Amino acid sequence: MTLTQPLVIRQLNTLDYEAVWRAMQEYTDNRDENSQDELWLVEHPPVFTQGQAGKDEHLLMPGDIPVVKVDRGGQVTYHGPGQQVIYFLIDLKRRKLGVRDLVTMIEHSIINMLAQYDIEAYARPDAPGVYVDGRKVASLGLRVRKGCTFHGLAININMDLSPFLRINPCGYAGMEMIQTADIGGPQQVDEAGEALVKEIQQLLATEQVSRETGLN
Repeated sequence: MTLTQPLVIRQLNTLDYEAVWRAMQEYTDNRDENSQDELWLVEHPPVFTQGQAGKDEHLLMPGDIPVVKVDRGGQVTYHGPGQQVIYFLIDLKRRKLGVRDLVTMIEHSIINMLAQYDIEAYARPDAPGVYVDGRKVASLGLRVRKGCTFHGLAININMDLSPFLRINPCGYAGMEMIQTADIGGPQQVDEAGEALVKEIQQLLATEQVSRETGLN
């Protein structure tokens, strides 16, 4: 079934994490049954984000990179330039989706996108995200409020991976992080973003798409 409700693709380029987080909260708190679902594509300056149940023991040596405690699920992760972040502002009730349905959909969008580059990726039932040969290429975490989601996915494209060594990524000691540029996948953030949007649009069964830039 194709929904008539359009999906807005909002390109934010590079923006401070906290500013985007607050904007996601505001959009979710103020939306109603007529509010459009949106995907926000963004890169962030270096930042560690710790989920609401995050344990400080997984912050090994953050050093000069700020740590922001947020309201998504999961433990600690890193965002930085060269990583494509996509936030999902989705009305689950309207789309008749459960949270697990959306998580699976997000994982499949990444897996399907990487398959276009002949990369065999997979999800793990014990640790949300997407993996290649036991190494993690993408992380995800969501928050649901009023039946609507915010937060989303982060896929490593072409970035400095060393900050991941300062944490236990997603709460897993020794978890090795990789990026698509090193395994024959997308070399540029915008390339990965466009490919992922197409996969997400297909999985959400949404044909009507509008594109906007910046935060309103």
